[in-house]
Amino acid sequence: GEMFVGSDAIALAPMTDRITYLDEGDWAIVTRAGAEIFDARNQRANRAETRIQLDATRIEKAGYKHFMAKEIAEQPVVIADALKHYTAADGSLHLPKGVDFKGVSRVTLVACGTASYACHVAKYWFEQIAGLPADIDIASEFRYRDPVLSPASMAIFVSQSGETADTLAALRHATGKVAQVVSVVNVPTSSIARESDLALPILAGVEVGVASTKAFTCQLTVLALMALKAASDRGRIDAATLKARLTSLSALPGVMNVALALSEPIAKVAEELAKAQDILFLGRGAMFPLALEGALKLKEISYIHAEGYASGELKHGPIALIDAAVPVIVLAPKDALFDKTVSNMQEVMARKGKVLLLSDAAGVEAAGQGTWKTLTLPSVDPLWAPILYAIPAQLLAYHTAIAKGTDVDQPRNLAKSVTVE
Repeated sequence: GEMFVGSDAIALAPMTDRITYLDEGDWAIVTRAGAEIFDARNQRANRAETRIQLDATRIEKAGYKHFMAKEIAEQPVVIADALKHYTAADGSLHLPKGVDFKGVSRVTLVACGTASYACHVAKYWFEQIAGLPADIDIASEFRYRDPVLSPASMAIFVSQSGETADTLAALRHATGKVAQVVSVVNVPTSSIARESDLALPILAGVEVGVASTKAFTCQLTVLALMALKAASDRGRIDAATLKARLTSLSALPGVMNVALALSEPIAKVAEELAKAQDILFLGRGAMFPLALEGALKLKEISYIHAEGYASGELKHGPIALIDAAVPVIVLAPKDALFDKTVSNMQEVMARKGKVLLLSDAAGVEAAGQGTWKTLTLPSVDPLWAPILYAIPAQLLAYHTAIAKGTDVDQPRNLAKSVTVE
């Protein structure tokens, strides 16, 4: 016989579909013959065996050079799957009955890494769409600042694996102090899901590449639907506007395919980016956390130093970094804040900085001359632009890493599931 030990069920999927999850404090003696499980009091314990169902094609490259490339390309399909799961046949919102924002006075969003940037985007949505105050916390800091949690608040914990140690510890800290603990996870049998009052799966499917891509956009999609539900529950949005928002959100899978078609021109730009030692990302509003995510993706897999900033913060320090050797990637759909972002771009260009502008056709035209390169994306509802613009940000990181010759799927020093604090 054979027994396997892993921190994530997906890691064991190629070997077995039979999984036993340990409770907090459990330990086990594992031999070829089986496993003896003991609880935190050193008493023998019985833990149920679960059979996991995974499509084998989801853990193969399927003709792609890297898992990351495959997972970027899968985003239109998995986003459509998530939208189908959480909307009814008539296109109306259909979240689980337990998702109820009536009486909720505040939401607290907690996560690590890429998931924390999804939370940061969602903060804009909860406040702009639903008028609901929202806090965001990095999970590793959450417990140690003694957060003031209200019994009328909802705490939302976001994790791809559902096993992130800091996020799990933060969840346990919040349990009993808030009205409801909700998790947004990709693994519905994970520890974070099991210890939540309610778990919402993001339905991204298996994500093998260490740098998260499709899980990020699926997290955003589920959080967007939650913000719309909050707006509806709180009377901040009428039926017609809700339907229009859902319609524009449901259009994203189609326009994502247009964004994916930019892979070749992005690869050419990436050949130049690969020569840089430092790269800056700028964004305003909900595009600011996407700038943070774009910088994280780039540094994770290309090992180039990259930083994301709110565009308006440029003159408060980062502009000192600008010279002809520092590319500045600007994420700026033509929205209400666009003109302010153009002003920041002009500040960069006046100092011989190289601006790579990602915008829609109207934005590219309005920006005028002087940019180093432009990438034109489809026009979408400005609310949902961060979901669409995640794709070119991911492709820029991917192709830059290819140009640098780094290990795209397993970058140095990183792990897919971070199960230690």
